[in-house]
Amino acid sequence: MSKILMVASEATPFAKTGGLADVLGALPRALAARGEEVAVVLPHYRHVEGAQRAFDGLRIYSSTADIWLLIRDGVRFYFVDCPPLFHRAGIYMEAGKDYPDNHIRFGVLCQGAIAVARWLFQPEIIHYHDWQGSLVAPLIRTALAGDPTFFGVQLLLTIHNLGYQGHFPRQALTEAGLGADLFRPGIMEFYGGVNLLKGGIVFADAINTVSKGYAREIQTPEYGFGLDGLLRSRSDVLSGIINGVDYTEWNPEHDPFIAAHFSSRQFAGKQACKRDLLEALGLPLDNMTRPLIGIVSRFAGQKGFDLIESAARELMKENLCLAVLGTGEQRYEELFRTLGAAFPDRVGVRIEYNEVLAHKIEAGADMFLMPSRYEPCGLNQIYSLRYGTVPIVRATGGLDDTIRQDTGFKFQEYSGFALLEAVRAALAAFADPGVWKQMMRNGMAQDYSWDASAVEYSALYERLKAESFSPVRSS
Repeated sequence: MSKILMVASEATPFAKTGGLADVLGALPRALAARGEEVAVVLPHYRHVEGAQRAFDGLRIYSSTADIWLLIRDGVRFYFVDCPPLFHRAGIYMEAGKDYPDNHIRFGVLCQGAIAVARWLFQPEIIHYHDWQGSLVAPLIRTALAGDPTFFGVQLLLTIHNLGYQGHFPRQALTEAGLGADLFRPGIMEFYGGVNLLKGGIVFADAINTVSKGYAREIQTPEYGFGLDGLLRSRSDVLSGIINGVDYTEWNPEHDPFIAAHFSSRQFAGKQACKRDLLEALGLPLDNMTRPLIGIVSRFAGQKGFDLIESAARELMKENLCLAVLGTGEQRYEELFRTLGAAFPDRVGVRIEYNEVLAHKIEAGADMFLMPSRYEPCGLNQIYSLRYGTVPIVRATGGLDDTIRQDTGFKFQEYSGFALLEAVRAALAAFADPGVWKQMMRNGMAQDYSWDASAVEYSALYERLKAESFSPVRSS
């Protein structure tokens, strides 16, 4: 078994903006249940409650930070408390703009994690996540290369979304406590600026992403966001492990937010959930006989909403209705508002974050649409499988990995026409109750629990520990 220190910017239930938080809330718990010794270092945002002081007066740059500790489900959560940096209205941004000192904020997080590793929890593996945790790697492998605390400690980076890399001006290196000599094309320089994720990649002993498909895709120019060449050069240590989901929260057999419970053995409750969803969205009940397609998402170009925009006129000619929930780019919020106004009897739209309604859509919809341009893993398609809500997805990243021909519908080409063809194929299958029920059963039988993912992470940790230690990676 391994002793693992994770470093990340968010984790449920303490702070969440997206899927990263779900992973950091669930994976450590699943690993601990397997006997791994796990600690997680997070910023102490102002809404974190219940932690106790573990270390006072840590000097980092020109700031003073304290370390707080909370033990939950067998996992130690350490919080780096620096109120001027972390007690803000947002996690990364405010009023739609990133905080300009984010490199300092997450540099303090990483320095705090190093302090935890020195004095409170000495790990065998430091597992850091995305660009916010990536500063630990260059710090340990350069400025702290002679520190015996880190002799033999292996560094693992998980890339959750390569589209977010931590781009900053050149001076960010020294402001974040790194040497100016790292500003080189082979290390952290990136088109005249600094790329923090690049540093995390260069100095990692191993790199993984949140699906096998995404691990392949990010090594191509189309999905590599300028780092594909670097990632290809590190392909020998790059792998993919699909994210798990929490079936204690997402399960139609005991979901507290849905109108009726159901299972693959007894589908009756799903019709009650569909009725409840239509009523919640103010849609007429004559839609009970129409296929109901659900969408729960952040409204962004990455998620493929430009395809829905281009295909909307033809899509609404089909005998279907839509249940849409989410927030994001104004362009797509207006798209769905316009569709809702044009088809008030068939399109229900809520521009908001609403966890209860998200559960109702998963349970009450017949199909779930995810036409993403790219999708590192995706969770809603996995939730949909368990709820017998047949996914319609673009074959990319984790969507391609998790949806099969007998559990959903996939399209390859990134176009509105290809999306329409996939929807029409799903509508044709829906018209045959026997075919549809078997597809529902197939999906509900899939197991994408965190237990399965934790087994793969444990194996990766063991491989890392078995490898020889290289203190400094040549550039």
